[in-house]
Amino acid sequence: MENLCYEIIELLRIKNLTLSSAESCTGGLISKMITDVAGCSDVFEGGVVSYSNDVKMKLLGVKPQTLEKHGAVSAETAKEMALGVRLACMADIGISTTGIAGPTGGTKEKPVGTVYIGISFGDVCESWLLSINPDYSREKIRSIAAQKILELLYKKIKENY
Repeated sequence: MENLCYEIIELLRIKNLTLSSAESCTGGLISKMITDVAGCSDVFEGGVVSYSNDVKMKLLGVKPQTLEKHGAVSAETAKEMALGVRLACMADIGISTTGIAGPTGGTKEKPVGTVYIGISFGDVCESWLLSINPDYSREKIRSIAAQKILELLYKKIKENY
């Protein structure tokens, strides 16, 4: 993952782009991975760990109706988090994670390992569902979610800029 983070930072630097992150289930892991790379301050504007719905609404602009209708763990919330952190940090790209890392908290509809990731850039705001093995440890679920969003981020930068 260290190489991927380095490549993302170099790519952002070359493309003159900035990044911000909004994390729920990953709890700052993505920000840590990005900031482990020397020189990341050239491109990383900042991040928000938004575990509570209040923080999602107040700092990231997630609509109360979105949380009521779809829940905190949803495609819609992931999109609004990514857009919200991008706007709040005045970055070119915003990424987000929201999910259930376990070992508790899952339901039949949204079991442990359900994670939504989001990316916002330009006029684009997208989200994807990750269905990670619920038998994995909390740490592994969080790590997989962080890895997947970073892989997707790299791909999106290459495709769109």
